[in-house]
Amino acid sequence: MLADLLAASHLMPIDRLPDMAAQHARASGFTQILIYLGDLQRRVLRLLPGEEAGDARETQWEIDGSVPGRAYQYGRILSAGSRPESPCSSWWVPLLDGTERLGVLFVEAEQDDARTHEDMDRLAALLALIIVSKRTSSDTLAKLARTEPLSISAEMQWNLMPPSAYADGRVVIAASMEPAYRISGDAYEYAIDGPLVHLSIFDAMGHDTAAGLCAALALGACRSVRRAGGDLAAASEAVEEALIEQYDHQRYATGILATLDARTGLLSWVNRGHHRPVIIRGNRWTTNLECPPAHPMGTGLGLESVTCHEQLEPGDRIVLYTDGITEARSRDGDEFGLEQFTDFIIRHHADGLPVPETLRRLIRAVLAHHDGNLQDDATVLLCEWLGPDADTTEHATALAGLPPGSAPMHHPEHTSTSPQVRTSSRSASRSDPTAGSP
Repeated sequence: MLADLLAASHLMPIDRLPDMAAQHARASGFTQILIYLGDLQRRVLRLLPGEEAGDARETQWEIDGSVPGRAYQYGRILSAGSRPESPCSSWWVPLLDGTERLGVLFVEAEQDDARTHEDMDRLAALLALIIVSKRTSSDTLAKLARTEPLSISAEMQWNLMPPSAYADGRVVIAASMEPAYRISGDAYEYAIDGPLVHLSIFDAMGHDTAAGLCAALALGACRSVRRAGGDLAAASEAVEEALIEQYDHQRYATGILATLDARTGLLSWVNRGHHRPVIIRGNRWTTNLECPPAHPMGTGLGLESVTCHEQLEPGDRIVLYTDGITEARSRDGDEFGLEQFTDFIIRHHADGLPVPETLRRLIRAVLAHHDGNLQDDATVLLCEWLGPDADTTEHATALAGLPPGSAPMHHPEHTSTSPQVRTSSRSASRSDPTAGSP
C-alpha cells in the first residue's frame, strides 16, 4: 500500500490523491478513505474532493464539538462507529506533518486489530507528506484552506511563514496569527540551525498592504544576515538599513530577535522597541525579560542594539507576542491584558492540552473578547525548552499532541533495533486504539 502510493505520488496532481489513496489502501483492507483538511483559522475540517468522496456523510466538520474535531485537537485515533449497512469499523486518524496538524483521515476498515491501526497511522503519515510536498504549488489546497478571500497582505504573509508547529526532543514550538484573512504587519519566524533555535517576531506599523510589505522586508533581511552567519545585533541592524533604504524613515517595525542554545538553555535576544518576552516557569511563575530596548527598526534614532541573556530551566516557555494579543478590547473597553493572556496558557497547559491546541484556543478567546473582529494584528510565538537531548522525544510527543506510540522506542541494551522489534513495539502501543481519547 505505502510503496505503491509513494511511487504514484511523484506524478500525481493533488486532486487525484483522494482516489489514489483509496485505491491503494484497499490492499490493506481499507474500504473507504476520506481526507479532511483544516482551514486557515483551524475552525473547520473540509473534505478534499474526489470521486471516492462522493458518498461522504459530511463535506465539512466543525473542529469544536465533533469527533473528528477531537481527533484533530488531541492527536488521537478515535472511533467513528460503524454504518448499519456495513460490517466494517471506521476511524478518525490525525493527519500530521511532523507536528503540524493538517487535518484528519476517515478510514473504514474490514479488520479492527493492532496491525490495522498501525497501517492507518502510517497511511496518514504518508498522505500528510504528499499533501505538504504539493502545497506550495496547489491552488486546490489553498482554496480549501480558506472560508473567505484573503487580503493581498495576508496572501503574502502566510506564504512567508514557517509551519505553525514544530517539535523535536529539545523544543516544542507553536505560533498563531489573526485576523487570519486580513493579517498585514505581523510576522513570526523560527528556524533550527543545529543546536540553535532562532525565534523572531515583527510588528510593522499600519494595517494595510504597505505594512505587509514592510514586515516581509524585515523578515527577509533578518533571514539573509542570520543565514550568512551574522549575530542578533547585526540582523536587527540589517533590518533597520533595509527599511530606511526602502522607506526613508517613513515606515518602521518593532521586533524581538532571539536565539536559544538548546544544548545549554541559554536564551539571547535583542529588543527593537517591542513588548518584552515572557517566560513561564513551572506552569505558575511568569516574568517579563528585561533588556534595554533599541529604537524600532527603520527610525534611525541611533540607540544601541544590546544583546541580553537569560539562563532557562528545562520546561521553561518563551512567549513572544504582538500588541494585538494583549490590547484586544471588549465592547466595554476592557483589555484582554497580559495577565489574562499568560493565565490562559498556564491553565490550559495544566489541563494537559497539546501546545498547538492551547494556542488555537487562546486565539479563539482573544477573538471572542473582541467580538470576533480584531482591530489590530495579533500574533503569538511560543517555544518550550525541554532539555538538550534531541533523541529523547517522549515528552515532546505529548506536548505536541502526537498520537501515542509516535516517539521512537529506545532499547539501550542493544546497539541497534531490528525492524521486527520496532514493528512489535508499535503494534503493542496501538492495542487500544482509543487510548488517550477524551
